[in-house]
Amino acid sequence: MSEHLESFDLMLAAWNESDPSRIRQFLEQALSPSIRFVDPSIDVTGIDAFEANVLEVHSKIPGAVFSRTSEIDSQHEFHRYYWEIYHNSELFMPGFDVAETDESGQIVSVIGFFGPISKL
Repeated sequence: MSEHLESFDLMLAAWNESDPSRIRQFLEQALSPSIRFVDPSIDVTGIDAFEANVLEVHSKIPGAVFSRTSEIDSQHEFHRYYWEIYHNSELFMPGFDVAETDESGQIVSVIGFFGPISKL
């Protein structure tokens, strides 16, 4: 499990990094080259596209702070966890991800959801 935690921490570090060269370094360590990243606003494949999305989000909400707000709950190679984005010290967006890793612990897919799930 420590391999998975490291990959998720490196991916999170990329979201919080302002230096584009360091963003790429974090992503190359954390992600499979064929990573697929899907959320309500985007569906991209590959590290280049993932990196472009990170940079675009940074340009839209400069100075935002991304954090994982739960433990990583895992079964087989699938993982789920909650996260939040803060901007100007206020909650900008909560959400959760379901991710898949390969045998080496690299992340091969992330499916993100915005906001909480409504109760019945």
